[in-house]
Amino acid sequence: MKNAAGKTDGPVMEKPACEDMQVVVLMGGLGSRLKEQTLNCPKPLVPVHGKPFFEYELMLLLHAGFKRFVFLVGYRAGMIEEYFGDGSRYGEDISIRYSYDGETLLGTGGAVIRALSLLEEDFMLVYADSFMDVDYFEIVYRYFAGKAAGMKALMTVMENADRFDKSNVVYKDGEIKVYDKKNTTAGMSCIDYGIEVFSKEVFAGLAESLQGKAADLSDIQKKLVEEKKCIACEETNRFYEIGTPASLGEFTEYAERRFIGAGRACFIDRDGVINEIVFQEETEQLDSPLLTGEFRFLPGAVEGLKKLYESGMTLFIVSNQPAAAKGKTTLSKLYDINTFMVKELLREGIRIAEVSICPHHPKGSERTRERFLIQKCGCRKPEPGMLLQIMKKYHIDKAHSWMIGDAYTDMLAGRSAGVKTAFAGDYKCDVCGRLDFVKPDLIGKDLAEIAERILEG
Repeated sequence: MKNAAGKTDGPVMEKPACEDMQVVVLMGGLGSRLKEQTLNCPKPLVPVHGKPFFEYELMLLLHAGFKRFVFLVGYRAGMIEEYFGDGSRYGEDISIRYSYDGETLLGTGGAVIRALSLLEEDFMLVYADSFMDVDYFEIVYRYFAGKAAGMKALMTVMENADRFDKSNVVYKDGEIKVYDKKNTTAGMSCIDYGIEVFSKEVFAGLAESLQGKAADLSDIQKKLVEEKKCIACEETNRFYEIGTPASLGEFTEYAERRFIGAGRACFIDRDGVINEIVFQEETEQLDSPLLTGEFRFLPGAVEGLKKLYESGMTLFIVSNQPAAAKGKTTLSKLYDINTFMVKELLREGIRIAEVSICPHHPKGSERTRERFLIQKCGCRKPEPGMLLQIMKKYHIDKAHSWMIGDAYTDMLAGRSAGVKTAFAGDYKCDVCGRLDFVKPDLIGKDLAEIAERILEG
């Protein structure tokens, strides 16, 4: 199948799923820079608002659907195992197994090799001292798409410019050109985000050659990049880590805002509200953009988003995106468009907390290659699934939050989720206003007007 640019896309696996992916967690570090906090407590258990730090990340992983975990433990491993146990406290189908550092520390790569007998054919690797709120399904999807094309690993990257740590990645045109944590080179504006996915064969092949010697994970990743066997997944949500007292304090403040105090939020539809609808010549119909080059912000969209964001509202974009399910493009292209949009808004000083898309369609078409997208679901608006899933992850004040859209399905989704509704646009608002069961709380011509009226109220 050819995509919107006329190029033939590579093979994609049939049905990627987080629940089928094992998660390996590196948590053997001493946490020496935290000093007082880790004298008698391993870093993953450092308390934040009465909860161990790593439990915040674990809840994200469980929410995404992951079920099988291997914890690579070292310092005060007994305390970690005592707290998390075998995983059953989090659900009957959740399992946690442990691999222990020996007397000789073998480094991050060596710790993975030590656990080789516990590892599945493919596994995702995360760090227990980091909080990384991302679309984990996108990571799993992109890994298996890459594996089908011959890749052995995936690295998440983020545009960094030395903000959170020293940049170590040259990332261009969707590809990691250079990765080196030890030597800075020209063009390094990105950083490895802290989530990797590997084929077990990468480490099985190293076990014999290393013969118990220490190995750094970054050296293994560097070689995979040089061999062009590592695909990328770009992230836009910043990560939090607790390597120092200052960074621990930063996450503590963030956790209070997100998980303790109820915040106001706006759930915003995308096409026709934030960006222009595009005329697609192939189908001779108005449709969503299928390439990043087709994405254009509507008048008033950036202005409205900025007003809402600067007022303290948390912004979420919730959008039905069935183009891949209908065979018009691939899911990877849809993710690329959202990444482009979020980065453009970041340059305007606007942070989108999450972009949630429903990529499904109940019927699909004969052109559909990614057949797993053809399904009935609870996330396709007018169902409120996308909003409700976000509400499980954030403490949201529903009485003072809004769903903004340009279709009655948006109004129905917002109403079902228990938030107020605002209708954007003049073309359909008269019809929508006459339908009492979906009548919005507010109607405005564009996002700028709607934002002004929401904030006035």
